[in-house]
Amino acid sequence: MSHIHYRYLLPALLALTGCASFDIDQSTQKINQQYPAYTQGRLALASTSAQHKDRQDQAANLLRVPLSQDAAVQIALLNSPALQAMLAQHQASGADTEQEGRIQNPLFNFERSRQSGELEIGRLLSFGLLDLLSLPQRQSMAQHGLAHAQTQLGLDVIASVSQVRVAWVKAVAAQQSLEYARQVGEAADASAMLAERMLKAGNFNNLQAARQQAFKADAVAQLSFALHASLAAREELVRLLGLTDEQEKTLRLPERLPDLPATPLAPESIGPQATKNRLDIQLARQELDAAAARQGLGLVSSFSDIELGIRRDTNFDAAGHSEIKRGFEVSLRLPLFDWGDAQRTAMNAKTLAASYRLQATVNNAGSHLRVSYSAYRSMYDIARQYRDEILPLRKRISAENQLRYNGMFISVFELLADSREQINSVLAAINAEQQFWLADAALQAELIGRPSASNLNPVKATATADAAH
Repeated sequence: MSHIHYRYLLPALLALTGCASFDIDQSTQKINQQYPAYTQGRLALASTSAQHKDRQDQAANLLRVPLSQDAAVQIALLNSPALQAMLAQHQASGADTEQEGRIQNPLFNFERSRQSGELEIGRLLSFGLLDLLSLPQRQSMAQHGLAHAQTQLGLDVIASVSQVRVAWVKAVAAQQSLEYARQVGEAADASAMLAERMLKAGNFNNLQAARQQAFKADAVAQLSFALHASLAAREELVRLLGLTDEQEKTLRLPERLPDLPATPLAPESIGPQATKNRLDIQLARQELDAAAARQGLGLVSSFSDIELGIRRDTNFDAAGHSEIKRGFEVSLRLPLFDWGDAQRTAMNAKTLAASYRLQATVNNAGSHLRVSYSAYRSMYDIARQYRDEILPLRKRISAENQLRYNGMFISVFELLADSREQINSVLAAINAEQQFWLADAALQAELIGRPSASNLNPVKATATADAAH
């Protein structure tokens, strides 16, 4: 390491200190200002027990009523230990990045030796010369690192909030589907009981009765699946919200998903946002800037290192007379075995790789957005078709079958079969609405620059065994 006397460096150090600083409260407040739709102004690190208690009380108030999607996000921001851990880790990373912008403290060396009645006292104060000369570059690197960390925090917060939104949609849809699965089970149970009675009365053959029993068995299996799916979806939401066992007992979900919006987002309203202020592009650009800054700093340090120190020695002879010697020391690491070419090659390659990653991110942004919007619009059209066409048609068919049953044109089993088909259409409609709201959450994250793979499933009714007519 290089060294230099403090008298000459103190003014320069005072002028250059304070260029890179980090504050977690300012960092979270900036996220609150940039993305109010995601954080609702509630993103903050609770570092004291009083703050933690206050946030738990706020979460308890939100749990007193059926939980809306926005309230679920608020509770996660207030209550989730995992999200708080993420903020604390960001604070640690920011402090580490700030530390990288500083040089090491000066080294003071004191020597005392006695020989033949003479006493020698040596003092050496040294600084890292290259550390000092590269201080502006180090602070520039720290600034790039802090900007990168801020952008990464925004991406992580958006990802966490999107997970909560998705989990809320799945939990509400699973609960809603469970209610209709119970209705299917009730219809299947009634059909099987009636078939058994008619078989005993001689009005049904074994094949017809077996079909009704098969439908009942399938309905029971579907109900068991719906029960587990509802529990699993609810518990996933509980984990993301960070609820304790006591808080979980107070959690209530709405009976149904929100209504579809009156009109979907138009493609021309989101097209210009494909590359504007996207966080993934900002992150890739910051990575390139940081790689370039590291390359510039490493260009000199890869060749050699210099140590420079100021020495003051005092010699005392046997008679007590003293002699002061002043001077300086220079140490140079000789590049005999390693000329640093491998380091420079690695730095050049890392910068080149970062530039290509930036180009790939910019090129892929529009593609990701188009796929996300296609999923959003397709799910909207399908859900609207179920709401406006399929379900009304099912209701009309059910009403006509009820009239036919009253006129004794169809049997009770045909009426029950129609009831099951109508319920299955409702289940498919719920699935379609769920897929739309999942696509909506993915699109909102995509617009900011958080690409996510589509998990959308084909919308179809829950299959059950067909009953014999």
